[in-house]
Amino acid sequence: MKKINHLFKALADETRLRILNLLSKKAALCVCDVMQALNITQSKASRHLIYLKNAGILDDFREGVWMHYLLSDPKNRIHQYQLDCIRDCFNELEIMKGDLKRLDYWLEEKKKKQSLPIPQTG
Repeated sequence: MKKINHLFKALADETRLRILNLLSKKAALCVCDVMQALNITQSKASRHLIYLKNAGILDDFREGVWMHYLLSDPKNRIHQYQLDCIRDCFNELEIMKGDLKRLDYWLEEKKKKQSLPIPQTG
């Protein structure tokens, strides 16, 4: 029962629900992606991502200097139902639509920046 209680406590926050909605639509996101999509600080994004990870909802992996987060495999049916609801039911909420729109714009701009040639000095 403790794990289920922890799951529901993790879901009882708007910012964490918004993060989970983003991750239900994208394979993995780094802290900077969450910051841009939700227009929050790095410390706030990191704090909520760590909370979700500690609740067993997210997994993480390092890629260079960046930490990336993704949805973990559901631990039980309750966990699965909650993720299904976030994935399917939150699509109609305007705040979630705005988050996804900002995220898509950010990811496109990030991709453009990463594909620019590095200027030669010298």
